[in-house]
Amino acid sequence: MTGLIEKLYQTGNLSDEELLEVIAMNDDEASALLRKYADEVRQRVYGKKVFLRGLIEISSYCKNNCLYCGIRCGNKNAQRYRLDREDIMSCCENGYELGFRTFVLQGGEDPFFTDDFLVPVISGIREKYPDCAITLSLGERSRESYKKLKNAGADRYLLRHETASPELYSKLHPAGMTLKNRIDCLYELRELGYQVGAGFMVGAPFQTLRNIVEDLRFLQELKPHMIGIGPFIPHHDTPFSAAEGGSLQLTLRLLGIIRLMFPEVLLPATTALGTIAPDGRERGLQTGCNVVMPNLSPVMVRKKYDLYDNKVSSGEEAAECRDSLEKKIISAGYFVSDERGDHISINN
Repeated sequence: MTGLIEKLYQTGNLSDEELLEVIAMNDDEASALLRKYADEVRQRVYGKKVFLRGLIEISSYCKNNCLYCGIRCGNKNAQRYRLDREDIMSCCENGYELGFRTFVLQGGEDPFFTDDFLVPVISGIREKYPDCAITLSLGERSRESYKKLKNAGADRYLLRHETASPELYSKLHPAGMTLKNRIDCLYELRELGYQVGAGFMVGAPFQTLRNIVEDLRFLQELKPHMIGIGPFIPHHDTPFSAAEGGSLQLTLRLLGIIRLMFPEVLLPATTALGTIAPDGRERGLQTGCNVVMPNLSPVMVRKKYDLYDNKVSSGEEAAECRDSLEKKIISAGYFVSDERGDHISINN
């Protein structure tokens, strides 16, 4: 197995069957080598820098009914909220004082957040914090909307494709949502000049290892600037409440594979990774990750943005605990950068 890891390190690619072997491996020596090489590659490209993104969860309303998500519109027990413009600007002010130079506006697909609402908000952030990056993660919108938001000052857009398999996509989403539309959105975002993030769940219901290979091949075609993956974690008020969650080991293995296949990508150690293991985020950083996204949302709403069970929103996940977070990052062998943290190609 170490031979395949060597090949992946040297060439950045493997055949489908070889990828399947590495994804499924149960080999401590090969796993250690994968981790070593992933860390070596990330340090070659980005050094020991860890980029922080201040996450602002602007709405727990969503028009979609995705079967795995705690804020799906069909969940009548979900606690709903929306942040207004003043709330969002206050979060940015707090984040800027804490040293964040990227703000991520994330939410469910909430029809309330029209272009007429969002354009002045984005323009206001851009005007007040010209040295900061503005990232959006607001789901599927029209090309015209994406263009307006880009012109207002948005730099990046995160839209996880969730799975590159149309069959699996249909099992995870209600009728009316299509993989084709999601992929079309990702390519439109690229064409409009956004730094684009895609990604998938690890261990989703019905997912096979071949589905994961499909995901990796799709990402090779899309060439995103950021790839976000995290373990599937069930939510008690969804049809998948009794499903088994994704594993830490498989997620870490895939993070290492992604770093070797996509050396320049921005790769977050996600909240979900920190949810399933106390040291999950640190282990992600040691396996090729170079982004962390602490929570800047108002404390009173954090528990309401309840995508999956036991989602952590305090402790080192909270932006106000930056000092504690920074100590953990240092203990893992890295340091927090005060840069915007753009994809390496943007500055070269």
